[in-house]
Amino acid sequence: MTQPLILASASPRRRELLTQAGLAFRVVPAHIDETPLEGEPAAAYVQRLAIEKAQAVCALQNKNAPAEQAIVLAADTAVVLPDGAILGKPADLYDAGRMLEQLSGRVHSVMTGLAAVETGEPGRCVSAIEITQVTFNVITPEEIADYIATDEPLDKAGAYAIQGYAARWIPRIEGDYSNVVGLPIARTLSLLAELAP
Repeated sequence: MTQPLILASASPRRRELLTQAGLAFRVVPAHIDETPLEGEPAAAYVQRLAIEKAQAVCALQNKNAPAEQAIVLAADTAVVLPDGAILGKPADLYDAGRMLEQLSGRVHSVMTGLAAVETGEPGRCVSAIEITQVTFNVITPEEIADYIATDEPLDKAGAYAIQGYAARWIPRIEGDYSNVVGLPIARTLSLLAELAP
C-alpha cells in the first residue's frame, strides 16, 4: 500500500492487530454519535458507524492536510444476541454483569463493520462486514462477579475479551478469531487492497 494509512479508532486492540499484520499507520480517533437508529438491524448499524467514522476522519484530514493522499480505515464492533439485541460497551460494572448473564450458555454473533475511504476527490469508499459466531459456556454468578472485579470487561463490546480472562468460557467459535478481538485482519487487508492503486 503506497498511501499513508490512518486508523479512525482509539482501540488498543485494533492498533495491536494492525501492527501484528505489518501495517504502518497513524491514529486519528473518530468522534460520532453511536446511537442505533430505531429498528436498525445490527449488521446495518455496525456498517453505518464504520462508514460514518471513516468519513468523519476523512473530512478532518481533507480540511487539515488537503494535499496529502491517504486512506482512512474505520471499524465498529458489536456483540449481537440471537434476538438481534446489540450489546455495546458496558456503561458500568452492573451493566457488564447484566451483559454477561445474557451471554451465559448461549451462542451469539460478533459483527464488525469495516470502511475504508480515500482522502481528497473523489474519495472512494469501500465497506464490508465480518460475522463470527461465539459459543459461551454457562457462567455462574460468582464467576461473573470475579470477572467484572478485574475491570477487563469495561471497555469491551459485550463486556468480555476473548484474548483475556473470558477465554475460559468460550469452547468454540465459527469464523475469524481476530474479528472477536476487534478487527478481522484478513477481511481488512482485502478491503484495503480494493483501494490500492
